[in-house]
Amino acid sequence: MALIPPFFLNTVVALGRPSPDGSVRYSATGFLYGYPTGETNENGEKTYWIYLITNRHVTDQLLAEQATEMKVRFNRPMGAVPSVYSLPLKNEDGSLSWTVHQDTSADVAVLGISARQLRADGIEYAFFNADQHTFSLEQARSSEISEGDGIFVLGFPLGQAGEERNYAIARQGIVARIQDWLKGDARQFLIDASIFPGNSGGPVLTKPEATAIHGTMRNDRCALIGMVSSYLTYSEVAISQQTGRQRMVFEENSGLGVVVPHDVIQETIKSAVEKLTPQPIAPNL
Repeated sequence: MALIPPFFLNTVVALGRPSPDGSVRYSATGFLYGYPTGETNENGEKTYWIYLITNRHVTDQLLAEQATEMKVRFNRPMGAVPSVYSLPLKNEDGSLSWTVHQDTSADVAVLGISARQLRADGIEYAFFNADQHTFSLEQARSSEISEGDGIFVLGFPLGQAGEERNYAIARQGIVARIQDWLKGDARQFLIDASIFPGNSGGPVLTKPEATAIHGTMRNDRCALIGMVSSYLTYSEVAISQQTGRQRMVFEENSGLGVVVPHDVIQETIKSAVEKLTPQPIAPNL
């Protein structure tokens, strides 16, 4: 039995920028999120605006490198060539095309895209449905999510986006510290998981459990609870045996990852919905 719904893998995309040789250098992760429009289609089904979600620091880094666009890679069915799209970082008037959270410390950037264009291009895509596949703060509280609970991280660490396929790499870990967020004292929480460059912007999922300690609740859902922002580092110092002075400082990955909670992501999407309708995704390259 799969613990991660298979279609979740098609919500995740690799992000990067063109290299001088014409290839794409993948350096981050993004995922698709569906926000209800409040309307239904001819079959009476809810319709959704589709947004691409990643970290604000991902778009900031591309802008700092003087990039004008971001490359986004999707899958097509087996045997077909994957699709790489080009998304603008700025509008024609020079303003940022992505919507970022009004709190500059919130590491979230969102951009509306056209699901119609993806369907027309035969893309294998899915999205996290805001009212079915997510864990809000209130749901996390009522479900008694706590330290030690299992999580999954989806993404493309170390540029492992692949040449033929682009399915995300799944890794697991546990919630390391979450009470600060649950009690309203923080806008992030920590996980203990293998997070590396390239995981930025990747979805963090709750892990369904078959059992629970007596007196506690069992979580039976795999759902989006947040997004990877960064990992915490620690420093090791090399000391010269001759002089006793510091010679070199090594910065290492502590194994603790910083997560932007789902509620902060949705706050950013609501701002985008209020400002404009989703933009069409750029023509397939």
